[in-house]
Amino acid sequence: MPFEPTDYLPYDFANRRHIGPSPDEMAEMLKVIGADSLDALIDETMPKSIRQKEALDFGRPMSERELLFHMREVAGKNKVMTSLIGQGYHGTVTPPAIQRNILENPAWYTAYTPYQPEISQGRLEALLNFQTMISDLTGLEIANASLLDEATACAEAMTMAERVSKSKAKAFFVDRDCHPQNIAVVKTRAEPLGIEVIVGNPDKMDPEAVFGALFQYPGTYGHVRDFTDHIAKLHEHKGIAIVSADPLSLTLLKEPGAMGADIAVGSTQRFGVPVGAGGPHAAYMATRDAFKRNMPGRIVGVSIDAHGNKAYRLSLQTREQHIRREKATSNVCTAQALLAVMASMYAVFHGPKGLQAIAQRIHRKAVRLAKGLEEAGFKVDPQAFFDTITVDVGPLQAAVMKSAVDEGINLRRVGETRVGISVDETTRPETIEAVWRAFGIVRADDDFSPEYRVPADIHRKSDYLSHPIFHMNRAETEMMRYMRRLADRDLALDRAMIPLGSCTMKLNAAAEMMPLSWPEFSTIHPFAPADQQAGYGEMITDLSAKLCDITGYDAISMQPNSGAQGEYAGLLSIAAYHKAQGEGHRNICLIPMSAHGTNPASAQMVGWKVVVVKSAENGDIDLEDFRAKAEKHAENLAGCMITYPSTHGVFEQTVHEVCKITHDFGGQVYIDGANMNAMVGLSRPGDLGGDVSHLNLHKTFAIPHGGGGPGMGPIGVKSHLIDHLPGHPETGGSEGPVSAAPLGSASILTISWAYCLMMGGAGLTQATKVAILSANYLAKRLEGAYDVLYKGPTGRVAHECILDTRPFADSADVTVDDVAKRLMDSGFHAPTMSWPVAGTLMVEPTESETKAELDRFVGAMLSIRSEIKAIEDGDMARENNALKNAPHTMEDLVKDWDRPYTREEGCFPTGAFRVDKYWPPVNRVDNVYGDRHLICTCPPMEEYAEAAE
Repeated sequence: MPFEPTDYLPYDFANRRHIGPSPDEMAEMLKVIGADSLDALIDETMPKSIRQKEALDFGRPMSERELLFHMREVAGKNKVMTSLIGQGYHGTVTPPAIQRNILENPAWYTAYTPYQPEISQGRLEALLNFQTMISDLTGLEIANASLLDEATACAEAMTMAERVSKSKAKAFFVDRDCHPQNIAVVKTRAEPLGIEVIVGNPDKMDPEAVFGALFQYPGTYGHVRDFTDHIAKLHEHKGIAIVSADPLSLTLLKEPGAMGADIAVGSTQRFGVPVGAGGPHAAYMATRDAFKRNMPGRIVGVSIDAHGNKAYRLSLQTREQHIRREKATSNVCTAQALLAVMASMYAVFHGPKGLQAIAQRIHRKAVRLAKGLEEAGFKVDPQAFFDTITVDVGPLQAAVMKSAVDEGINLRRVGETRVGISVDETTRPETIEAVWRAFGIVRADDDFSPEYRVPADIHRKSDYLSHPIFHMNRAETEMMRYMRRLADRDLALDRAMIPLGSCTMKLNAAAEMMPLSWPEFSTIHPFAPADQQAGYGEMITDLSAKLCDITGYDAISMQPNSGAQGEYAGLLSIAAYHKAQGEGHRNICLIPMSAHGTNPASAQMVGWKVVVVKSAENGDIDLEDFRAKAEKHAENLAGCMITYPSTHGVFEQTVHEVCKITHDFGGQVYIDGANMNAMVGLSRPGDLGGDVSHLNLHKTFAIPHGGGGPGMGPIGVKSHLIDHLPGHPETGGSEGPVSAAPLGSASILTISWAYCLMMGGAGLTQATKVAILSANYLAKRLEGAYDVLYKGPTGRVAHECILDTRPFADSADVTVDDVAKRLMDSGFHAPTMSWPVAGTLMVEPTESETKAELDRFVGAMLSIRSEIKAIEDGDMARENNALKNAPHTMEDLVKDWDRPYTREEGCFPTGAFRVDKYWPPVNRVDNVYGDRHLICTCPPMEEYAEAAE
């Protein structure tokens, strides 16, 4: 009967959003792997000694409607003000076409880092546009595809300058007019590396005493200065000049390259990316061609594919920390790809004339504001400015600031007697009039006659954004189609499973993403008064409490805005703790061979020496080698860095002993949180003996990868490390900051909070169990076709498994690359390749994938194995087969076919959808050619035409 009560399990209601397999499918999967139940599987997989004693309990999980209602209430506690604080953060207008088609489009925000270029051509083109934009605006030959924020970009530039400078000096000069957070982060980075930071007036800089210098342009208080002479003096003494420049101002002002700068850095936040209480925003770095191989981060380059067509790829030192480890120049792993794409589209949308018009309007507003203040008798500085002025108000500072708040406006407190004001794209005449009223001036902003206060000798004289892409027809119809065309060239999570080991490409639920765009979260300035951020405060307090409950730690710092940044912050906290204990000499870090490449790179950045620990035959840490090295270095042991479960996809039985040995010899334990998706609700790193861990919120806690960023890497610490968490010049704390904003990329914390609220403790625990179930299901289904390299004592894997493809190199001349590219023909992104073991595939299905998608992947992998067998048996040529020719494009399908397999076999292998098939836009990309013929800006359109012939 239709009106009979129907059972509707809370599990179905609360968790099916994130958990792919249905209860019936789970039962089928458990039967395949030979486990009596999900709990029995967990008992077989995870040592009882590491299991947490109490279940996670956050109360009843919220439905989507309940969540959104609750978040509206919390968001309402933030006060949406007009913030004219500046200091590197500005109001901006995100064109709705970009907001809807990029920021809020899963085709863009669910993509992975473009390490597989053939299925990443869309976002690679967008990032190449970003690089071209930055290179043009700064007047330097090469730019990277974004860094985390302006302050960390300044710090990266400092260490890069030290590497390339021919000066023998050990000090670094910083312009006193740099933003305070830039100065503070540079100091944090410099201290453990033994670099002396000299902050002062550039006119009094001693160029012989420093290996490099950082100048702010325009300065934090508004000064616009030509640094050409300062840079020339630096060069006379072999120093390196860095300019941190606002890219929008560079449409009007003399560019850093024209001043002779060697490196330019800055933030592209005001290119249509909301302030969001500090992030995420794409920072940039540009440099001279001579220094390109020393630049950190990712660089998109142009190469050719197997048919000679133009194709994009990541170039040069990408992921160098995984190759060079403790010898790496940086631990940068995450970029801000999604935000860089937004910024590049903002430039495409407006074009050079549009950007210049925006900059001119901003400057004219600032001039009108200044004139009104001057005519009322206030002293305004500086005389030459772009968008920022400071006003001397003497003892009236507090009164003016309060009056401004009463008008709905935040101004900047500068010293004891001055007020800073930065206007932006969103500033209206009504805003200017409100500022005047705060100063006691009643007048109308009705004088729109153009007036400029930038000296003629600092006007920009060179062209920029001349490439045709910045001159396309910007009708929204064409913009929408351009963004759609690029998205269609990529393979993201909205199309198929991305089974990347260690990277946890799980669902980013739509309801979790929605609050990100609400103005109550997106328009808050990171340095706004605390009482205006009460909603953020409530959210972060609750999220921190939940993360402490999940991890077993006593406090959380949200400041690190990437996983690698979290590692660095955690190690700095340990180093500060040792120093406070009078043991600052401790500088040895034990790191297993299987560790993430960022681990040794991070240790190097805090001035530690890495001692590598061997792996046993089963992939575990070699306990005897670990103990011997801990004892050998007992006097100087700072700590160890381990990943749990291990990067080999196993819960090691000896983790308690590893932690005990480290503590016994005076060290602290850093547990890398990259694999927390296998632990949440079942085991807590703080209970295992960890002193600090970072959490990849862009992995375990549902923040999307965004094509390579944003990320968040907050750290959890035990109580003895709380006093050594990162501080910030705006919020206090005894230690220096690691990121530009006190809360890192605060706006995306809304996603992880929503995830926890909708899942609840039981749901999070169930997600972990199903992630382990899915990994074991794949391992079992592929048994016999591929060897699983490492398993636990009971034959189980954790949330990921390593498939050994190395034997095929000898038996069939098939490499791991061939398998990865062939998977593209079936519509899959390849698993993690050649890490942590060269020549293997590390597979992580996550809990989000349905059994049907898991089976589709299994079918594709088994089909590939049968193709390998055909080569082994001599039925298919070793040098001309579907694996060697993969991936196959639509062009292959329609061109003359002279291959020893059919078109259908090549283009429609097992797993490929017949109707909705994903077609890679290019054939296999030639990496060697790309590095030998490095092009990192948009090539002329003629080259595209030639490639199409």
